[in-house]
Amino acid sequence: MFYTYIIRCKNNSLYTGYTTDIVRRMNEHEIGINSKYTKANGFLKLEVFFVSESKSKAMKLEYYIKKLNRQKKLWVIDNPLDFIEEVEKDFQIELGVL
Repeated sequence: MFYTYIIRCKNNSLYTGYTTDIVRRMNEHEIGINSKYTKANGFLKLEVFFVSESKSKAMKLEYYIKKLNRQKKLWVIDNPLDFIEEVEKDFQIELGVL
């Protein structure tokens, strides 16, 4: 499984990434390793994550989310199921959210 996620940093900015191990990756963000951005801006919390069956799909979703403006990213956080429907329709990919 592959995970695409959005986290909130201590400065209230949003960071998007992907990983194969969501727990490990959140721990890395918390202690400030393997990400210059979260090391500089601090990790506050995991806002939302999506599950993909392949690395390719997770990376495409990460790229898609990174192109969104802040307002749309906040909408994704508040409406993950609606976002999944939108993305699945546009890209013909299946996602899950936990």
